[in-house]
Amino acid sequence: MSKTRIAFIGAGNMAASLIGGLRAQGLDAAHIRASDPGAETRSRIKAEHGIETFEHNAEAIEGADVIVLAVKPQVMKAVCETLKPSQLVVSIAAGITCASLQAWLGNIAVVRCMPNTPSLLRQGASGLYATEQVSAEQRQQAEQLLSAVGTALWLEQEQQLDAVTAVSGSGPAYFFLLIEAMTAAGEKLGLPRETASQLTLQTALGAAHMAVASDVDAAELRRRVTSPAGTTEAAIKSFQASGFEAIVEQALQAAAQRSAELAEQLGK
Repeated sequence: MSKTRIAFIGAGNMAASLIGGLRAQGLDAAHIRASDPGAETRSRIKAEHGIETFEHNAEAIEGADVIVLAVKPQVMKAVCETLKPSQLVVSIAAGITCASLQAWLGNIAVVRCMPNTPSLLRQGASGLYATEQVSAEQRQQAEQLLSAVGTALWLEQEQQLDAVTAVSGSGPAYFFLLIEAMTAAGEKLGLPRETASQLTLQTALGAAHMAVASDVDAAELRRRVTSPAGTTEAAIKSFQASGFEAIVEQALQAAAQRSAELAEQLGK
């Protein structure tokens, strides 16, 4: 990536996180450009990362090797129809299919990806799908781009992005909901709210670190901390008696279905 020239169309939070990740990996600011209609947004991202910014998209993409589409899905069609790119296009917009992008941009190389909000802290998880026009070198460029903010995994089928949306795209909110519920329950059990909150947050962080660092899966980790007839077993049995696994599966199915519906709506 050291010589790759990247243009961002849209300079919001996700674009800023990708730019920050690329700069942290050593990509020269002179190789990164961004366009955005908002003067304040352009000034902020220029000041934070030292990159060149533009009001007009055509100026930003001139001479670029990779174009990153980081605009809202609702305006993607209008933005694409003003561009005439021949470079690799990477879209981080939710719900816009490769077929729609190629209909608006032309039959060019497109990588569609689904990052998530922890990318803002370079702790993201992204799924990527490439069209048949994408070369091996371009796949590497796209992977390095998304790897700058976390884990980037390739998918064999585009429709699997709906599952990625359900698991990791929307996933942070599920954990936030659990954190809310555990904090509230701890308070009802008699803990000061701040104490319950700090204990819950550190427990979530510690459990995640253990799962990432471990050489066994989550089920085995759970078994190792669940003593027979102990307190953890009592809680786990209560979860499972309420249909915990089925609730999670139903929730992810609902998210994936909604992702597919949005793709159909936004692609028209």
